[in-house]
Amino acid sequence: MINKNIILAGVGGQGLVLTTKLICEAALKAGYDVKSNDVIGLAQRGGRVWGSVRIGKKVYSPNIPPKSGDILLALEPLEGLRWSGILKEKAKVIINISKIPPAHVMAEKEKYPGDIEERLSKKYDVITINATDEGKLLGTPKVANTILVGIMAKYLDIPMDIWEEAIKENVPSKYIDTNMKAFKKGYDM
Repeated sequence: MINKNIILAGVGGQGLVLTTKLICEAALKAGYDVKSNDVIGLAQRGGRVWGSVRIGKKVYSPNIPPKSGDILLALEPLEGLRWSGILKEKAKVIINISKIPPAHVMAEKEKYPGDIEERLSKKYDVITINATDEGKLLGTPKVANTILVGIMAKYLDIPMDIWEEAIKENVPSKYIDTNMKAFKKGYDM
């Protein structure tokens, strides 16, 4: 696999840390060098959070240079739009379209943009899904990120059995089956 630069964007409380860890563990198990970071300390529940994962034969830094992101995993649409500037042209953008309006929108100081998908589609290969609703159909909205990771996994050279092993090792035991179903749901889309 050629080096892949993945950015994750969402809001506090969405499970970005576990999602980042799941991607990193799978890549490490597949034999890749991995560097990652996530910014969570600045955000309370509902505040901005982001992370990066760099995967390849040899990776020297977790920081993704501007215009070199390959995949954006947007756990929330507006946060995906905010981070899209780091992507290269034609990058993959995988968006959970379930919105979590930020405080300034809730306070009616700004409007939540209604054209996020259209704006992103002008430059990038955009895949949208209401992963939160799809997770509810599986029994819990908490597997939304695992659905997104399943979609993303198709664009990484990591075998399915390694993803399954990473899920089993990183998800609480009572949620393993639901997360496995969620991953496969995303992968099969």
